[in-house]
Amino acid sequence: MISKKELVPEQRDDLINLLKKRFEKNMSRHIDLEWAQVQTRLESSLEQQWSLQEMESTGGEPDVIGMDLKSGEYLFFDCSAESPKGRRSLCYDREGLESRKEHKPKNNAVDMAASMGIELLTEEQYRKLQQLGNFDTKTSSWLKTPSDIRDLGGAIFGDFRFGHIFIYHNGAQSYYSARGFRGALRV
Repeated sequence: MISKKELVPEQRDDLINLLKKRFEKNMSRHIDLEWAQVQTRLESSLEQQWSLQEMESTGGEPDVIGMDLKSGEYLFFDCSAESPKGRRSLCYDREGLESRKEHKPKNNAVDMAASMGIELLTEEQYRKLQQLGNFDTKTSSWLKTPSDIRDLGGAIFGDFRFGHIFIYHNGAQSYYSARGFRGALRV
């Protein structure tokens, strides 16, 4: 029986084929990694396959960006040119969403990421992603916010403008049609 967070065999095959094509098309993102090893790991990670499908279906275009040498896990980041379309117009977290008195968006980035089984990119991860290309040149992405900033009501986001990576802040209750979030997943 297939659980809620598991793909049917045809979906798994389609996802793995799509990820393989993306992997081969963007070899500069994962120098020294071999697809056969990634695929072996993917095939035994049913819940992560479901999360990757969630990343894909919301416009994230997940791709392997490296490997954690300590754990042996492959790191997948959303590599869409702009912040994923299916994850925009969101407050940062539930507290930010609930603090809005009117014009509330449908969801928030932290809860949506958790429901997908992924984590928001950290500032460090976002900077690593930007070394692989120019991302968020027209949009911005919420980033995992340090607790000292969040405790004061703020949240951070990143974008790439004028040849530079910018990390900035907003109130966690704010949302914009051009701001979403990017996720990370370990497989």
